[in-house]
Amino acid sequence: MTHMGALVIGFGLGFFVAAQLGPLSLFLIRSTLRSGAWIGLSIGAGIAVIDTLYAAAGAAGAAGLLGIQPLRIALGVIGAAVLLFLGVRTVYSALRVRLGAEVPDEVSTPRRAFATALAACASNPLTIASWAAVFAAASTAGATASTTGTVALLVGVGLGSMTWMSMLATGVSVARRRIGDRALSAVDAVAGAGLIGFGGLLAYRTLHD
Repeated sequence: MTHMGALVIGFGLGFFVAAQLGPLSLFLIRSTLRSGAWIGLSIGAGIAVIDTLYAAAGAAGAAGLLGIQPLRIALGVIGAAVLLFLGVRTVYSALRVRLGAEVPDEVSTPRRAFATALAACASNPLTIASWAAVFAAASTAGATASTTGTVALLVGVGLGSMTWMSMLATGVSVARRRIGDRALSAVDAVAGAGLIGFGGLLAYRTLHD
């Protein structure tokens, strides 16, 4: 397979894996509606970075580390705690219903949004497990037959993930202009409940699998 072919496959993988609705997608949607496109793009960049790094780890066979029970449990608990924190904070924001009254410390910056996305995505052990499975399938198709092919695949993953996240953030940002205060509060409530649900599910699976 050519390097361009591996790049295209990687792009498709990154794009469609990122397109699945998950906790970070909810977080991106909510944050973009609240703070604008730059915040959403920063969150998307954080997700794309972790997707690429975990795809690389999956290609290197690091998913086997999740077989170490204490490490798997620690990562799962940390990931669940981060999602629960984000969910509770989001629901609290919906209950306050005081749009435009945020104090400076509560207003997200692109740097803080990027860091939050990194932490939330990186602490989820399911991410690396998912990418390990993806790379197992990619290897059977010959996309990782060489080092350069693997690198091209990883670059494609990052580009594909960032492309979807950019489209999502841009689309939500456009819709933001037509959404009123009450609708924003409803989005906060739904996104917060979703984040809490994902966090609870991750905690349950971590402790019971």
